[in-house]
Amino acid sequence: MRNQSAIVIGAGIVGLATARALSLKGYSVTVIERGEKAVGASIRNFGMVWPVGQPDGVLYNRAMRSKEIWKEVADSTNIWYRESGSLHVAYHEDEMQVLEELFDAFHQNGRPVELMRKKDIIEEFEGVIELGLLGGLYSATEMVVNPRKAIATIPVYLSEYLNVQFIWGKVVNRIEQGKVWMGNETLQADLIMICSGADFETLFPEVFTAIAITKCKLQMLRFNAGNDGMHIGTSLCGGLSLIHYESFKAAASLPQLKARYEKGMPEYLKWGIHVMVSQNDEGELTVGDTHEYGLTHDPFDAAHLNNLVIQYLKQFVHCTNWSLLQSWNGIYSKMSNGDTEVFLEVLPGVYILNGLGGAGMTLSFGLAEEKINEIV
Repeated sequence: MRNQSAIVIGAGIVGLATARALSLKGYSVTVIERGEKAVGASIRNFGMVWPVGQPDGVLYNRAMRSKEIWKEVADSTNIWYRESGSLHVAYHEDEMQVLEELFDAFHQNGRPVELMRKKDIIEEFEGVIELGLLGGLYSATEMVVNPRKAIATIPVYLSEYLNVQFIWGKVVNRIEQGKVWMGNETLQADLIMICSGADFETLFPEVFTAIAITKCKLQMLRFNAGNDGMHIGTSLCGGLSLIHYESFKAAASLPQLKARYEKGMPEYLKWGIHVMVSQNDEGELTVGDTHEYGLTHDPFDAAHLNNLVIQYLKQFVHCTNWSLLQSWNGIYSKMSNGDTEVFLEVLPGVYILNGLGGAGMTLSFGLAEEKINEIV
């Protein structure tokens, strides 16, 4: 009896995670990627695996499972990663109150968190501005990878360890049950998974327009710390991040904090700006980001938005001597009705797995494992 076969469209993190899950279920897997390498949202991010931002239950458990798989893959292929945790800092009393409430909620649910005093933060973490600092919330669950290297290396792992085949530089332009077209070429499989970001807009346009989906453009920057050789030791987050993640709604006073931001920092909320910093294996510091929603975006980066990010960054991180290496934007698909992903069977044996809303690095491995278990 022959092995069942599967085609995965897209070699970003969702596609790679899906290929892994299928192979472990005994499928002969082929991944088709339109580019010569993956260049989409999966390489245009912080590289953060971010359980702290996920609410308790399914999503937090999925994030923690994804982290386990990340480490398994990385350890097998010498992909660099650092279990650096995360630190949210407070410079206002209402921010500190939110952090205290989050500590109580997270600690009660068994999350490894610590409420840190100003003195301890300054002693332990390089780069945090001391003036006005009240304290912070440290979470031990977060991890950083270098996404540009990791997304390029995972296919090597899948090929060598799981015998996944890759077809690069071919565009899938049509799909039927059991068959995909790449121009005049065809490839057959028992199962087809579409994991190519918002590209399914062109493959199944009627499906795309029928569901509550949008796209998000984000702007990001990368810096060198200069002669200081700063090592921040964790992923650093300013107060604005507290109104961005679903899990932080556990804080009862969060609406009051958001109201202050709306009144005093309307431009930041208009563009969905919250400011975070991660550091990769080369010491480079990735900073962002903005969130601009819509189906069509200006392809050009707006300097004033980058400037807003940098101005806020300077309020909590010593970055005066940093030199700008790169700036860019990325676009990902996101559900606009509160759903955390798209998972649809559009034809018999043809599925769309997509729309993780910027949480691909955090959730993809766990999500793919769950959904392939459902299908198989």
